[in-house]
Amino acid sequence: MSSSTAPASASVVHTLYGETMGTRWRVDLVAPRDMLLHPLHAALQARLDAIVAQMSTWRDDSDLMRYNRGAPGSWHPLADDFFAVVDCALQVAAASDGAFDPTVGRLVGAWGFGAHAGPRGVPDPRLLAEARSTAGWRRLELRRGTRELLQPGGTWLDLSAIAKGYAVDALAALLRARGIPAALVDVGGELRGYGRKPDGAAWRVLVEAGDDAVADPCVVALDDAAVATSGPYWQRYEVEGRECSHTIDPRTGRPVTDAPAAVSVVAGDAMRADAWSTALAVMGVGAGERFARVHGLAARLLPAGPGATPRTTPDFEARLLR
Repeated sequence: MSSSTAPASASVVHTLYGETMGTRWRVDLVAPRDMLLHPLHAALQARLDAIVAQMSTWRDDSDLMRYNRGAPGSWHPLADDFFAVVDCALQVAAASDGAFDPTVGRLVGAWGFGAHAGPRGVPDPRLLAEARSTAGWRRLELRRGTRELLQPGGTWLDLSAIAKGYAVDALAALLRARGIPAALVDVGGELRGYGRKPDGAAWRVLVEAGDDAVADPCVVALDDAAVATSGPYWQRYEVEGRECSHTIDPRTGRPVTDAPAAVSVVAGDAMRADAWSTALAVMGVGAGERFARVHGLAARLLPAGPGATPRTTPDFEARLLR
């Protein structure tokens, strides 16, 4: 469950870890050497379990799946975590003109990915048309005052591209509330760091380049910041001689073609970094880089293929450790 280093100081770096969302989580935290860690570990795991209970597509009893099965025209009260993620998802969907869209659940399944995956390969045209007809973030209506979400009919939410980032933020908030002065939180590769290590240094993290990328990885400092990486290397298969990625372009209803090998975004919180890394991946290297530059996003986009040169925005360059 845990391990710790032991420098000659009152505070040391402890490590806690566990499993959630089909992946692993890890927290490096600064605390007194003799701190009892079991209660904190239990609290962190319970926090993650609560998020999963609200937003998992893999649990039929989750709040999200109950919403997905809801009757057309029904309004659904959202728990705090669910509301926060949907609210942010709709903001990013609007700002990205639909490159990010939380309503692609049926499309993801139609292409053979996710908890409700159909056969892999090109879907039946009628199935694909039906999935597209029920998708579209503009079909959603969120009553922020009462925290209710409209089910317009047949819409399936899939928050996989943002929920892990939110979980990172939730753990960081819990640690702060428990008086932990510094920590690095990692849930499935999405990271957030705050405070300083006992030696005064910021948390340094390696930004992923993708399984088959040839570009060198790079290092950024997370000082009250987060980083998330998206890329088709996580889940993919080949169909008709072309690579089929789990990243679905909501605007076409099809997997992204010629997707970047990896897109990393640094932001103030992991939830937005997570969502924006997906949005930029959907846009593609050229359009994604232009969008990121115009909107001041700290982004690194790595084109696919041998010899590819990473595209980095000025805001990302400013965070690199050389």
